[in-house]
Amino acid sequence: MQPIKTIYRQFLSEPLWFKSLIISSLLLSIVFSSSNFSNISYYQSLSKLAAAIFFGSYGIKMRRNRKVSGAFFVVTAICVYLAWSNLNPINL
Repeated sequence: MQPIKTIYRQFLSEPLWFKSLIISSLLLSIVFSSSNFSNISYYQSLSKLAAAIFFGSYGIKMRRNRKVSGAFFVVTAICVYLAWSNLNPINL
């Protein structure tokens, strides 16, 4: 329980623009990956791009720790690749 409190306190100390970026990208990722948008590949790609923004922003924030930052950037690259490969021009 203590690590969760620490992460929450760290999140509260962030600037407002960072909080809004993280919350909005996380919510967009969750909403567009829901079953309501499962048939439209455009929304699925937006979901993966929102997740890439989420992981990329934390990768930039954690750049002092190279291993953690590298892991976030690898996940960001995977999300961007999945967004690109999920975009099917026939279904647009």
